[in-house]
Amino acid sequence: EGQELIHHLVESTDVFLTNLRPYELKRYNLEYATLSRRNPRLIFGALTGFGKKGPERDHPAYDATAYWTRSGIAYMLSVPGFPQTGFRPGFGDNVTGLAMAYGVMLALYEREHTGLGQEVDISLFHTGMYQLSFDIAGALATGLDAADWREVPPPEMVAAVEAAVAPVHDFYRRRARNPLAGRYTTRDGRTIVMVALQPDRYWARLCRALELEHLIDDPRFNSYEARAENNAILYPILDRAFAARTLDEWRSRLKGIPYAVHQTLKEAVNDPQARLNGCFVAYEHPTHGRIEGLANPVQLSRTPATVRLPAPEVGQHTEEVLLEFGYDWEQIARLKECGAIG
Repeated sequence: EGQELIHHLVESTDVFLTNLRPYELKRYNLEYATLSRRNPRLIFGALTGFGKKGPERDHPAYDATAYWTRSGIAYMLSVPGFPQTGFRPGFGDNVTGLAMAYGVMLALYEREHTGLGQEVDISLFHTGMYQLSFDIAGALATGLDAADWREVPPPEMVAAVEAAVAPVHDFYRRRARNPLAGRYTTRDGRTIVMVALQPDRYWARLCRALELEHLIDDPRFNSYEARAENNAILYPILDRAFAARTLDEWRSRLKGIPYAVHQTLKEAVNDPQARLNGCFVAYEHPTHGRIEGLANPVQLSRTPATVRLPAPEVGQHTEEVLLEFGYDWEQIARLKECGAIG
C-alpha cells in the first residue's frame, strides 16, 4: 500500500529525489525504470555514495568516507609530519547536493524540448574527485602520485613532530564521544576512517570483525552512552586491534561497515568502483595522443555529457570566434597589429 501511494504521487510529480542505495530502491520498487512507466516525464534524481554500479554500490557511505577520504582529498591535505586534516560535517553533502540541483535543472530544461524525463545519477565519490580535479587530472595525465614529486622531511624530523603533537591529539580524542567515528592506523601504516553515526547498530558487527567478541556485551561498551563514558579505555583497544592487520586484511572484514581508506591519487584514479561508474573519460588529444580526464559528475541517462573537443591551445579559436561575431579578416589583422588579440 505504501509503494502504491508513492507510485500514485509520482504520476503527477516533476522531480523525484532519493538517496537510498540501489538495493533499497529495488526492494521497494522505486527504481527509475519502475517509476518512469508511471510518468515518462519524471526527472529521477538518485544520489549514492559510490555510484549505482560495481561491487560497492550498496556499501554504506557518508561524505566523510566517500567524498572526503576515498576521493583523495584527505590524502592531498595530509603531509608527513603534520596532523591529518580533520573533517567538518556536510562538506561533501553540500557540494554534491548542488551538483544534483544543477543536474535536475538541466534535465528539466531538456524536458521542455522533448517532453521526456530521465535519470540524474550523482555520487559522493565522483563529486569528491571532481572537486579535487586539479590533482586527479594530473595523476591521470602523468601517472604520478603526490609522493612521487613532493619532498618529504627526514624521518627523524617527522617522528619528532608527531611525538610533540601526540598529547594534543589525545586531548581531543578523549572528548570524542563516538569511537566508531574516527581514524585508525593499520599494520602497514594506512589510515582507515570509520563513520558509524548509528554506532549501536554496528557495534556487534565491528567487534566480530576485530575479533573482540568478548566486548559485545561488556557493560562498559555495549551502548553509545557507555562507550562515550569509557572512550579513554576503548580507543587504545581499537587502536591495537586495527594495528594488528594490514589494509588488505581489513577490507573484507569491514564489509558492510561505513568506512573508507585514505586513498592516494594513484589509488583513486585506478579505483575499480570509479572505473565501473564512468568517473573518467578518454579522448584523443592532437599533441599528446589518447589521454584521460575527469568525467562530469552529473550523469544523465538519456542525454549524457560528452567530450566534443580537447582543451584548446592559447588563442586557438580567436579568429574563428571573431569571424562568427561579424569581424572580417582585415579587422582581425588590425586587432593583431595593435596588440588587442594575440
